[in-house]
Order: sequence, then C-alpha cells, then structure tokens
Amino acid sequence: MPKAHLVFTKYANSYRVDIPNLEELSVEQIKELQEFVLIRHGMFDFNTYSFKIQKNIEFEEFVKLVTELNIECECGENIQYAQPASRISFGQYKGMFVSDLPDSYLLWIKSNYHGEQKDIFLKEIKKRNL
Repeated sequence: MPKAHLVFTKYANSYRVDIPNLEELSVEQIKELQEFVLIRHGMFDFNTYSFKIQKNIEFEEFVKLVTELNIECECGENIQYAQPASRISFGQYKGMFVSDLPDSYLLWIKSNYHGEQKDIFLKEIKKRNL
C-alpha cells in the first residue's frame, strides 16, 4: 500500500498540504486524512488534492504531529511558494486568496486581465500547470 505524499506549503496565517498521489491511496487512508483535517477545523478539497487548516504551524511541527498520530506518509516542504498569499483585488472573487481561485477563472484572467496583479496570476497558473 503506498504512503500518502504530503507537500506542506506555509502561508502567513495558515498552511496548505497537497497530496499529489491521492488517487493511489486506499479509502481507509483517505478517511484517516479527512478525519485529521476535520478535527482541526480544516477544509479537504478533492478537486485540488489538498487540505488547508487555519492554524499557524511550522513544517517541523506538522511532521511531528502526523508522526505522533501514526499517519503513514512522506512529508515534503514546498519552499518555492511559501510566500505570503496574495488576494485578488477585483471582480466576483475580490478578497479571495489567489491560490483558492477556480482554474476556469485563472484561465479567463490569463486572456482578459492586464492589471498590476497579472504576474501573481501567471505564477499561480504556472504552478497549477494550466
């Protein structure tokens, strides 16, 4: 049975954990991860294979936590995108974190938006391989 690959990204007031191999995990493993997130009042997103928990925690603390809970996983840290999250300053998603925008909206922005946040959106599009 494969172990979950958890890729930790730290933001200003929260963190996000991507699970790139989610489809390879068993139902029991996924339920275990869901319970971990639910207990911590987080949000599990099956569309992006990730979860977020609104708590300021460091990577080492996260690894220690999943280890103490005997969650079978391999943990990695995403340094490249560990900068403070940017929020969109216009439109129907105004105030949302750029990292939380739907793919379809980012693709629309790519073709239609020419403002000062364009570079931020292009980085997010590249990160998602859109």
